[in-house]
Amino acid sequence: MAMFLSASAAETEAFGASFAKTLKNGAVVVLNGDMGAGKTVFCKGVARGLGVADEVLSPTYAYMNDYDGKLFHFDCYRLKNGAQAEQLGLTDYFYANGVCLIEWAQNIAEVLPQSVITVTIEKLGGDKRRIIYE
Repeated sequence: MAMFLSASAAETEAFGASFAKTLKNGAVVVLNGDMGAGKTVFCKGVARGLGVADEVLSPTYAYMNDYDGKLFHFDCYRLKNGAQAEQLGLTDYFYANGVCLIEWAQNIAEVLPQSVITVTIEKLGGDKRRIIYE
């Protein structure tokens, strides 16, 4: 387990960009953190680190945004279980060649691959964040 302390949204995004360099194609990353913790900011950094030029937006209503097949950004907040993710075809992307970033993954825990990378973002007050990853 490792940790990074961020003092700003810009630092969280920059950390995400450097973190992206450690990811291999097919990696599945579970993002934990309260609403407003900075999960989407972190995702923007990962996208930049993977060479995605498009603006990264939270996929709350779409469930998943596909960025050139390099990055699949999931928001499972509105899903009740893994069966719903399977019915929507979301689980197919876990075995594609891009990197999967999954917000609210606990809602679909039973269908996640066995090997995932976990990133937890904790609010420390103001713009400060603790990012724990393993």
